[in-house]
Amino acid sequence: MISTPLAHRLREAGLRWTPVSGDAFQVAGPEFEGDVFTVSDMTIEAHTYPTGTILGFNGTTEWALDSVALDDAVWLPREDQLRDMLAGAFERLERVDAAGGVEYRVTVTVGDDTATFVSDDPAESYGMALLGVLQSLR
Repeated sequence: MISTPLAHRLREAGLRWTPVSGDAFQVAGPEFEGDVFTVSDMTIEAHTYPTGTILGFNGTTEWALDSVALDDAVWLPREDQLRDMLAGAFERLERVDAAGGVEYRVTVTVGDDTATFVSDDPAESYGMALLGVLQSLR
């Protein structure tokens, strides 16, 4: 799972989210810091209305929360979702033994520009690469 700061940066760069079952998200606000929720047909459902999408909390939860506007939720896309969003820009993922551990390097190409993004977590590398792609298209 990508880090919360990277999720915020992706959102600010224009990444849009249409919630589906299995998606992870956080609710904006310090009182929810560290809490990760998962969209599920049984507990948290996305409801789309002409005025926008809300995430409805069904049944009993730890605290009284009926729903959250999509704008108040921060999506934490999975590794496979990030890779799919890179589409044709994605070149390769490399796992490299490095001093102190393992690094994951994601290489992307947009136009004539190629860049590599490195992290100790493959999802974070994919997320950084997607951020680079989104920022290059502006």
